[in-house]
Amino acid sequence: MSAPHNDNDEIDDSPELLDAEDALEEVEDAEGDIAMDSDDEGDEMEIVLQNDSIAYFDLHKDSVFAIAQHPTQPSLIATGGSEGDTEDAPGKGYVFDTSAISGRPVLPPSYQADPNAPQPQSTELTPLFAIEGHTDSINALAFTLPRGQYLTSAGMDGRLRAYQLTFDGRNKPTFTFVAEAQEVPEINWLAPYPSPQYPNTIALGASDGSVWVYTIDASDSGNPLQIVQSYFMHTASCTAGAWSPDGYFLATVSEDSSLHVWDVWGEAAAKSLTNDNGQTVVSLTGEDQRFEVEGGLYSVAIDPRSSFVAVGGAGGAVKIISLPRIASEASSQAKPQSSKQNKAKAKGGEASGSQGGTILASLHTMGDGVESLAFSPTQTLLAAGSVDGSIAIYDTARRFAVRRHIKEAHEEFSVVKVEFLRGSGDGWVLTSCGMDGVVRRWDVRGATASSNVSATSASGLVNQWRGHRGDGEGGGVLGFVQGGSGERIVTAGDDSVVLVFEA
Repeated sequence: MSAPHNDNDEIDDSPELLDAEDALEEVEDAEGDIAMDSDDEGDEMEIVLQNDSIAYFDLHKDSVFAIAQHPTQPSLIATGGSEGDTEDAPGKGYVFDTSAISGRPVLPPSYQADPNAPQPQSTELTPLFAIEGHTDSINALAFTLPRGQYLTSAGMDGRLRAYQLTFDGRNKPTFTFVAEAQEVPEINWLAPYPSPQYPNTIALGASDGSVWVYTIDASDSGNPLQIVQSYFMHTASCTAGAWSPDGYFLATVSEDSSLHVWDVWGEAAAKSLTNDNGQTVVSLTGEDQRFEVEGGLYSVAIDPRSSFVAVGGAGGAVKIISLPRIASEASSQAKPQSSKQNKAKAKGGEASGSQGGTILASLHTMGDGVESLAFSPTQTLLAAGSVDGSIAIYDTARRFAVRRHIKEAHEEFSVVKVEFLRGSGDGWVLTSCGMDGVVRRWDVRGATASSNVSATSASGLVNQWRGHRGDGEGGGVLGFVQGGSGERIVTAGDDSVVLVFEA
């Protein structure tokens, strides 16, 4: 540091030079050399991560955009993504089996571990089958229902590809390519039909706004991929779709802020419940100011009783719309429930009459886009995950009041997916993932409608699992599957790694 000077002093601006002998002098530090951080772009930073996973799959070369789980063999997992970071990189996917995992902790070799920490045993998963044939990224995968006879892949190349799954005498799976269709520029999502009435049926939504429904039948060599319906009422990209649990309706939403609920099988038309277009039972667009969501809609879900549909969009908007009742006989033959349960569920669907399309609620709990919605399978609960990092829980039996708002569910990072457990937890247990690279599980009971929980420790957090890079470093969790019981969670990482967590 130079000595302070007086403004009146004469300043010598000539550079100071070291004598040659001084320049060669070596200065010893009694405490040893201190390593300096390098700001050079070429230097690689060592990344030390907490890794709670029990297995990993790291053959993907870029982000893993899609993940699917077999409905009857939950150890069979399919993942898909891109082969590289260029615009014309082909898409590729894999199928692997998690049943042989020993349960030991793992650390993928692609991560730098703390050299002073004990090195865990790694369980590396190997592929059973490679999903190929896409010329652009695979961004959606689905096994057909109810038995998972086919695996379908969809890509940004507009291709829908179907593979037949068979098992030999040793229960070893074999995948055989059946057919492909390419009717659209890009496919955004896939949704398997949930009812056994029309097995092996799949719906998709495309970037041009169109919606397609296919049935796969490998025994029909002339037309194994059959078009059931195609719809063209959205005027912008179709961002999400969901079947009603009873299988009667397909609800789709779009960036143009429209919702259409399609009468795919003609059941509503037979009862004169369709709109004037003859195709939908509900058609709402931004032209209706009560329904308008500036910025578009990006998520959709239908409640377990198929009474109403929830849509989520930009600005934290969530809207609830009634659906017409079709299966009155099926409802009367459903499993008997207690009077308390019947009363609660009746409140949630009281505005759902023979005609649909009534806006039951307009909710604005969160401050940014809602990109994931999920209903509890047994409780009157709706969960919504937002780009602002928060999760809101609504009570559908109490006029969709806010039961809980977990403001820092994933800190300031986007919530990518929320999903209730179906096989355990009595419908109170919710799993979420986000761009922070963390998977969390919540017990959402116990909070009142007026509570705003800001700390995860006080918000019903049951457990959390880390292993992806996250924290804005391109390593968030882009999706997960958790089977029926939720004992194992398998994630699709933006860091190109798939991780398996023991829950």
